[in-house]
Amino acid sequence: MSYRHGAFFDEAPTSLVTPVEVDSALPVVIGTAPVHNLPDAAKGGPPAPVNEPRLIYTVEDFVAQFGGLKDGEAAHNYTLTEFVNVFIGRYNVAPVVCINVFDPARHLRPGESADDAGASGNGQTAEGTPESGLAGSDGRVPVAGKDIIGGVNESGKSTGLALVDRVFPLFRKVPGLILAPGFSSNPAVAIAIGAACENISGHFRAVGVADLPGGIARPEDAPAWVNDNNLTDENLLLFFGTPVYDNAPEYGSTHLAAVMARRDAENDGIPFWSPSNRRMLCQGLTHNCEELALTPLEAANLNGNGIVTGLNMVGGMVAWGDQTACYPGVTDVKDASIPIRRMFNWIGNTLVLTAWQKVSNPLRRRLISSICDTCNIWLNGLVAREFILGGRVTFEARDNSSTDLMAGKVRFHVHVTPPTAAREIVFTLEYDPAYLETLFESAV
Repeated sequence: MSYRHGAFFDEAPTSLVTPVEVDSALPVVIGTAPVHNLPDAAKGGPPAPVNEPRLIYTVEDFVAQFGGLKDGEAAHNYTLTEFVNVFIGRYNVAPVVCINVFDPARHLRPGESADDAGASGNGQTAEGTPESGLAGSDGRVPVAGKDIIGGVNESGKSTGLALVDRVFPLFRKVPGLILAPGFSSNPAVAIAIGAACENISGHFRAVGVADLPGGIARPEDAPAWVNDNNLTDENLLLFFGTPVYDNAPEYGSTHLAAVMARRDAENDGIPFWSPSNRRMLCQGLTHNCEELALTPLEAANLNGNGIVTGLNMVGGMVAWGDQTACYPGVTDVKDASIPIRRMFNWIGNTLVLTAWQKVSNPLRRRLISSICDTCNIWLNGLVAREFILGGRVTFEARDNSSTDLMAGKVRFHVHVTPPTAAREIVFTLEYDPAYLETLFESAV
């Protein structure tokens, strides 16, 4: 050590780590876009973005990357186009991760347009078909449910829902919502969406949003259809009804996702509010091309079976329902309540990213104290703002065996209570004869 003479200073790492922000409602949307309309696609330019996640902040950005609509084409024919127009353009929330599975080179025959393919019958009938949920007679591109579900192809490349795991490595953003509007009315796709919400990139968790199909004849038949198709996943939110805007149908899952994102944005990105009773930016609901004007009792029957819908009440057309698809079969509040399920996801994802900075540090008391202090200060801040009712992180001997500690495995116990949605508000009216005395107060 060299000879030193004078005054000096040194630095030590801060024992408290700033929590890493997580996007509570970042949607990852798998669907179709008019990539065949890209100006360079037909001139030997870059290939169309197929099974490539893209982070989109504006409608203009989406058009530049995925193509715009030609005269006569409707946004509803391309599920990603409709989603971006509604989510970003109308609800004014962003960003969105878009994954297009429509491959003109594979889904179209030589010389065939998307309109021709739709009219040829390669697509499917309207919402709720067994294969895709896309119509084959109205210009929608012929993509099947298996394209949405995806997997790993013969080249070893991930496709469809399998690309959800690539979102965080690509963009350093954690998926909050997973959707496939126009396809999720296919039970196989909805089940795959629910499965994709677990263990994302090996560390994170999201919720999926799916539509119920037009094949369900009446609202009261929806609960039986859900049970028959085993759509009882705590990671799934189910929507019944087709929103209509400017006389055009739109997907309910798109609106439900946008309502949640908009509500989160109003609360610093913290998903402690239920989407229920929040205004939907549409002009009404239909089902099987007929107006759907549910009574509160009809809507409550759907809600009591884990289905969200729309209700036209005091606030206009609002999303209505607080329960995930596992309800009423599962009543554990962390799984059955939409806001609590989403809060558990958000808190867990945040803790993972925050503690990541400490991974591979020496396992000693200083590390344990640093993690506990950081997490508890953060939770105390959430309590002060009433985002949670209470929360604490502890390091307990019962959770940490000697063999685990010797192997470098350390476990912290998180106790947390997000507020439950006030599902039922009851007033009890009673005639009180004591007030008859007021008749004599002014008597002379």
